Amino acid sequence: MIAVSAASNRSKADQDPTTWLPPAAGYRCPYVTDWVADKTRWGLSIDADEQAALAQTLIQCPDSPVTVILAR
Repeated sequence: MIAVSAASNRSKADQDPTTWLPPAAGYRCPYVTDWVADKTRWGLSIDADEQAALAQTLIQCPDSPVTVILAR
């Protein structure tokens, strides 16, 4: 979890990476790798638009590992 301002939290609301990424470019790779890890951990689906947005962002993150901690 990353602490953010109230304004930043409101701007994200319930959007996924298809329509929202952190405004600070330096947080985008950690955000999308955590997103993929959480979806994998909990067996959540990813629709085609979400997958395309994630893939497009991850291209810019060639050295960012996706670490999945399996759910118990």
